[in-house]
Amino acid sequence: MTGEAEHPAGDTGPLDGITVLDASRVLVGPFMTMQLGDLGADVIKIERPGSGDQTRAWHPPRYGDAEESAYYMSVNRNKRSVTLDLSTDEGKTVFRDLAREADVLVENFRVGTMEKWGLGYQALSEDNPGLVYVGLSGYGEWGPDTDRPAYDIMMQAEGGLMSITGIEDGPPVRVGVAIADIGAGMYAAQATLAALFERELGDGTGQKVDVSLLDGQVAWMSYMASNYFATGESPGRMGSKHPTIAPYQAFETEDGYVVVAVGSENIWPRFCRAIDREDLVDDDRFATNADRVENREDLDPLLAEELRSVETEALLSRLDDHDVPASDVKNMEQIFSNPQVLARGMRESVPHPTAGEVEMAGSPMHFSRTPTEIWGHPPLLGEHTDEVLAELGYDAETVDDLYDTGVLGDRPDEN
Repeated sequence: MTGEAEHPAGDTGPLDGITVLDASRVLVGPFMTMQLGDLGADVIKIERPGSGDQTRAWHPPRYGDAEESAYYMSVNRNKRSVTLDLSTDEGKTVFRDLAREADVLVENFRVGTMEKWGLGYQALSEDNPGLVYVGLSGYGEWGPDTDRPAYDIMMQAEGGLMSITGIEDGPPVRVGVAIADIGAGMYAAQATLAALFERELGDGTGQKVDVSLLDGQVAWMSYMASNYFATGESPGRMGSKHPTIAPYQAFETEDGYVVVAVGSENIWPRFCRAIDREDLVDDDRFATNADRVENREDLDPLLAEELRSVETEALLSRLDDHDVPASDVKNMEQIFSNPQVLARGMRESVPHPTAGEVEMAGSPMHFSRTPTEIWGHPPLLGEHTDEVLAELGYDAETVDDLYDTGVLGDRPDEN
């Protein structure tokens, strides 16, 4: 089989030539803009002088001697860092100059903050009608909860995810990564690309994009929401089980767990043969998926008893021999030594000025002509301030004055 996107023919990413002014911090915005940077956009990360993005200090752990946290490193590659004090008039002026040249602006301050600073969409689009302005927030820019603070765990709870995550009759469980932030960041990247595409097809005018963490979580309820609308009953927690497919869950083995996905009727007989229980194929209680779901109280303990005495590797081998979708539950070490993960370029590294070689997860986006690539390390605080302002046309004397007045903070080599 040919993988047309394995070796891209071109040298630049699909967003080469697009400039992104990134005034976001923590996770939702930086995760979104990292995707745009992976796609070839020039992402200029605006940070507060002195401290920068809060996640720089979210350590341990760190990479080697780096001052920045591993958390910060995970979502800030392929960007250039500029320190700028937006509380000053001079800082706002520099920001307006940057926005005038940008294709995309991303911010995740509390709703209304940028407008108070005179840096909202209406103000900036007057000078740059083509600007795509992305506002990220917990609850969105209208509605009764607009002004409430928001964190990922709150959004997982309010958006419904925690009501369906965890063991039946057990406490609600947070998904292990900040999935509300990451999900909203993915929606924001998608919306940004759509707005850029519409701009190119239309008259060149940009627009405001409003994405909230809560909306993203509610949208992710997908078939669970439909199950509620169809029955009037709220789905509950089921551990690793699926509400409408059986068996589709994790089973304990002699030395671990194996996840089995009997996702179609023709897999069920193969699964039964793999575990030496062909008699179950002819059992009327389990004849169809609907029967198995209806009678899962009989099926689940039967399968649990059958599989808990088998070693994980032996069970996986038998399931694989019978073409039954299954996996063990891999940890990070196992993931990043997995030959398939390595073959797909999902373990990458980039040299860093203080941390040495920094490893990280790669980009899942692959193209046959326009490659995604990691071209830049997660930047040091203010590392590119002079470079970016020079490109903007600021002369050395003006930049020196901005440093002297504290608008740009300390020069990077003085930090």
